[in-house]
Amino acid sequence: MPDVVIVGSIGIDAIKTPFGTAKDILGGSAIYASFAASFSASAGVISVKGNDLADSELEFLRKRNVDLRGVQSKGKNFRWSGEYEYDMNEAKTISTELNSISGFTPVIPEEYKKAKYLFLANIDPAIQIEAMEAMEAPKLVVLDTMNLWISTKKELLLKVIKKTNILILNESEARQLFKTPNIVKAAKYALSLGPWAVIIKKGEDGALLFTEKEVFSCPGYPLENVVDPTGCGDSFGGAFIGNYSKTKNLRKAIVYAAIIASFNAEGFGLSNLQKISKTDIKNRLAEMQKIRKF
Repeated sequence: MPDVVIVGSIGIDAIKTPFGTAKDILGGSAIYASFAASFSASAGVISVKGNDLADSELEFLRKRNVDLRGVQSKGKNFRWSGEYEYDMNEAKTISTELNSISGFTPVIPEEYKKAKYLFLANIDPAIQIEAMEAMEAPKLVVLDTMNLWISTKKELLLKVIKKTNILILNESEARQLFKTPNIVKAAKYALSLGPWAVIIKKGEDGALLFTEKEVFSCPGYPLENVVDPTGCGDSFGGAFIGNYSKTKNLRKAIVYAAIIASFNAEGFGLSNLQKISKTDIKNRLAEMQKIRKF
């Protein structure tokens, strides 16, 4: 049984930033999140890929103790293309082809159903709620989403939020979902729906944690070379739940997640995350402690 079950997308991306372009690279929320989680925990993935994406392309995940028995294959793979300008906090979507995700019905392997930690990574909320209801009794359910689902499936998304323990979203999504320019008000409204914690990502400026009793500000790690922010939010979510499943410490898990996301931003796709070691993570965590000390 995996420590963490991750529900999300498997994509093929085309990305343009001021620092280069990359075409036909592996992406999707399930890919980034499961790889990031694997630094701390074993992960099982629930997703769908296209028949045009060879099984061998996912072999590197199996080597990271990521279980792929929950991945189906059908049709053509989900594809996304996006572009970043010098403000790297927000991508401009050029095109989205849902393909295999359209009409996808998750099938949960029996070995996954007893897992205590569930991450509903960015994907159609209809898929998120179906997967969540198939689990037996997860101890913690963490939810991520994006502006597409806020625009097109808001009521269903709110239904999912009410059933989750921790909500993760970025600043613009929080403002859009809760119709307020103030993220503190947005967080309080989110908490009133049922989650006991809300994490609002602020890109290069880190993240804010809100509960009924506390607010915690996690800084972003200062990077000299930001190459591609794609997948940073997914990496953050996967790293967060993977680390929390071991430490049970919200603040430590958020800082750890911010570190993993910072490594992700230093290369296209997963190229930089695949190079780092636990020593690299430990060293950057130590730097973050110095940054926060006063």
